[in-house]
Amino acid sequence: MKFFYVLIFTFLFTINSQSQQVFSKKEPFAHTYSIVARDTITGEMGVAVQSNWFSVGSLVTWGKAGVGVVATQSFINPSFGPRGLALLENGLTPDLALKTLLQLDESREVRQLAILDVHGDVAAFTGKNCIEAAGHIVGDNFSVQANLMEKNTVWPAMAEAFKNAKGSLAERMMAAMEAAQKEGGDIRGKQSAAILVVKAKSTGNSWEDKVVDLRVEDHKNPIEEMRRLLTIHTAYEFMNQGDLAVETGNNALAKEHYMNAQKLNPDNLEMKYWYAITLANNGEMLEAKNILKELFKKNNKWKVLTPRLVKPGLLTISEKELQEILNL
Repeated sequence: MKFFYVLIFTFLFTINSQSQQVFSKKEPFAHTYSIVARDTITGEMGVAVQSNWFSVGSLVTWGKAGVGVVATQSFINPSFGPRGLALLENGLTPDLALKTLLQLDESREVRQLAILDVHGDVAAFTGKNCIEAAGHIVGDNFSVQANLMEKNTVWPAMAEAFKNAKGSLAERMMAAMEAAQKEGGDIRGKQSAAILVVKAKSTGNSWEDKVVDLRVEDHKNPIEEMRRLLTIHTAYEFMNQGDLAVETGNNALAKEHYMNAQKLNPDNLEMKYWYAITLANNGEMLEAKNILKELFKKNNKWKVLTPRLVKPGLLTISEKELQEILNL
């Protein structure tokens, strides 16, 4: 317990010695709606946001596998992201981390902040000077928060949508975002959005710790675009699983994964190509050739690529079968 208080004192002293955070007109805006949440099955943690401001995800959304996630918005104090995660990593609860950060900030009443940790504990704050409509709701393993909204029904709609949604954590957070926009969203309009999901436990490799990391920096319908990107992301996850199955020689499983990818992204030529290659490796040459013939008509470079797959072992058919494909 003594170490616990020493940790807080050290953190406070370090930050105060650098300078207290005071609101400035130069600080970035992120009048917005967001959600921080944890999946109780996988333990994954996520944060999602939308705003009528360029590249909102670059400052609002913060997360670290095995630690937690942070959303810092309204008149943003960007330091709340990395410092909040550092406090969680050093053993503070979200509530104590939030109070520590706000205590150091003389402009706390224009801030909005939400912090969630690896256990699903959550703390949120809406300053009394945040532009209305503004508020937050803390629920079981999640928090929704919004400011400068058209109506004060936005964040309650987000909470209900998240609780009732099915699917992955990213999909459930996406449902909350869509509910917010349907309810009116940001009174100024819409421009950018972001979704970040990190793993429950760190792998030790930062590039493996992010499950989803998507941004829409500038778009007339950022939530719709984010939904499209999330669908494509899921499709490529199936492609990645298919590639892994190919590496282990399980072409039947690869075929299944590639088919699932195509269902989500049916117009993607590359997904069709690798599905056809897998069919050929499985001995299903007739179906493979039908698909490849159509692909070659649309872009002959797929035909040029095909014989190059033999050397690395990605195409394991006979020379005769290869020539049949190249003669399509």
